[in-house]
Amino acid sequence: MLTVLFALLNFIAFSQTRYFTKTGVISFIAGTPVEDIDGVNKSASCVIDVPTAQVEVALLVKGFEFKRGLMQEHFNENYLESEKYPKAFFKGKINDLAKIDFKQDRKYEVTSIGILDMHGVKKEIEVPVAFVIEKGLPTATIDFNVVLADYKIEIPSAVRDKISKTATIKAVFDLKPLR
Repeated sequence: MLTVLFALLNFIAFSQTRYFTKTGVISFIAGTPVEDIDGVNKSASCVIDVPTAQVEVALLVKGFEFKRGLMQEHFNENYLESEKYPKAFFKGKINDLAKIDFKQDRKYEVTSIGILDMHGVKKEIEVPVAFVIEKGLPTATIDFNVVLADYKIEIPSAVRDKISKTATIKAVFDLKPLR
């Protein structure tokens, strides 16, 4: 009986130190004044382990939706090659996560350093993260730029004036305790 109680207490303590979502929203903008190019993925997963400050984000590349079907087709077939590279990941650590009081409603600014694995390329990046705690629940917002060439995403010369060489990535994760 004591073993079961101890295991239950460990589970409760552990579950309140991890936050998770499967419905994170990640969008990107890679257009120019000539063409609007943007996509949205509303099914990104994110898990944050508070004691270790580890963070992991994953998404299916095909989950990006576009205003025009042809743009979505080109994105998946020609640029991100989603059949060959179906997922994108970020694994890293949140700096100064210990400064965040998850019981105190307010905004916190931190950074995260880790590996962005996209289109078969792994590259270390550092991104700003804004946490807003409201009623004990964190929302993490990330906003950063990615140079497409760094991830071997080639832009054909015929459309170079329509596609930016840099994509602006925005992510919002409404997190809940992992139980």
